[in-house]
Amino acid sequence: MKKTVAIIGATGRVGSALAKCFARTDNRLILMSHNAAKLDVLTRNIRQMFDEAEIVKSDCQLDSCWEADVVILAIPHETEKQIAKFISQVVTQKIIVSISNRLSADLDKSDSETSAAEELQKLLPYSKIVKAFNISHGTDFSKSVIPKDCFLAGDDAAAVKEVSNLIIPAGFNPILSGKLYQCRVLEATQTMLSTINTLHKNY
Repeated sequence: MKKTVAIIGATGRVGSALAKCFARTDNRLILMSHNAAKLDVLTRNIRQMFDEAEIVKSDCQLDSCWEADVVILAIPHETEKQIAKFISQVVTQKIIVSISNRLSADLDKSDSETSAAEELQKLLPYSKIVKAFNISHGTDFSKSVIPKDCFLAGDDAAAVKEVSNLIIPAGFNPILSGKLYQCRVLEATQTMLSTINTLHKNY
C-alpha cells in the first residue's frame, strides 16, 4: 500500500541519503528543509536518478507531518526534542522514525539510563516511535547496491513491522531488535563506532 513519507531534515547528510533510498520505492515523499537551495539541488538529483519519483518539497515541519503517514526525523537529538513539542498535535497515532543518538558532549559516553527514542516517546505519547538508521552512515547506504542492515526497535510491534516493510524496497535489510529500551544499546553502539573511527583517523 502506497504511503506518504515525510523526511524532516531532508538536506542533511543522512536525510538526503534516505531521500535517495526512498525515491526507489513507489511511496510519495515529502522532503522538508529550511534550506531551499539545497532542497532544490537534492530534488533535481533524485529526479535525474528516478524520474518517476513522487516528491513534494516543503519548508514547514507542521504541514509535512500532518500530510505524512510516516515521519522520519533525520535531525540531531536536541533538535528532535524541540520539534516534538511543535508537531505533537498532528502526529497522533502516526509512526515517527527516530534516527538520532543521545550522546554526551565528549562523544565517549552515552547515558545508559535512557535513549533518544525513549525520550521522544515521552514527548509524543500518542505517537508510535520506531528507532532506525541510527548506526547507519549516509555516505554508505545512499550508493549501496547491497541491502544494508538496519536495526529497528519500538514498543508497538505493528509499527515496527510497518517500518520494516517500508525500508526493504528502499534497499535495507531490517533487523528487529526488540523494545525501545534496546535503543540504549543501539545508541551506545553508535558511540563506540564513532570513537573507533576517530581513533583510527588519529593513527
